[in-house]
Amino acid sequence: MPNEQPQTIAPDALPEVITRYLDAHRARDTATALGAFHPEATVTDDGRTHRGAPAIETWLTRAAGEYTYTTELTAAWKTAPDRYVATQHLEGDFPGGTVDLHYRFALSDGRIETLVIEP
Repeated sequence: MPNEQPQTIAPDALPEVITRYLDAHRARDTATALGAFHPEATVTDDGRTHRGAPAIETWLTRAAGEYTYTTELTAAWKTAPDRYVATQHLEGDFPGGTVDLHYRFALSDGRIETLVIEP
């Protein structure tokens, strides 16, 4: 199968489960954000991998309270069937104050199976 090239899409064209997660995470709504993930999903953020719903819930809770920041969804790509990248611009009281992060999603059965967050 040939390699597919990333396709730029409008941020509002991301699958509903991704926008639900991003909106809930922005609103610090841990229950709704967690509901977007498979029970055995993995999240890798800041070099640490969190596997399964309890670990992801702990990560979401910590991430919501650690710093105060705003996010803006600035770009999106479809990189393969059921694989998407969303770029978010964050500004806040964390070290450096601003950063653009790439949220790399792999979906399965309409839920997030893996999420990797990196600059």
